[in-house]
Amino acid sequence: MPDYRLGDIIDDFCVRCKRIMNHAVVSVLNAEPAKVRCRTCHSDHDYRHEQAPPPKVDSRKAALFNEVLKTVSPGDTQPAEAVAEAAPEAAQADPPKLKSKSKTKK
Repeated sequence: MPDYRLGDIIDDFCVRCKRIMNHAVVSVLNAEPAKVRCRTCHSDHDYRHEQAPPPKVDSRKAALFNEVLKTVSPGDTQPAEAVAEAAPEAAQADPPKLKSKSKTKK
């Protein structure tokens, strides 16, 4: 295990660049880099040991999907006729009118 010093160049995953890049050691704690600075985008972050953070979006989507699945029982499917009858009613409704934001010069 090498002894890290301030200013040493190491590889780490950059949270801004989203890839492994060269970083400079900014702070050291117990002979391990604590904070690093990307030499490409100059952002500071905690040393991540060259590992990308886990994706947050997939876990939220999976949790929402599982929540919806809990509320649906297998016998609750609508017949195709009911869905087809509801579609023309929705198409006949007037679409909401959007207000245009015009810029006026003063």
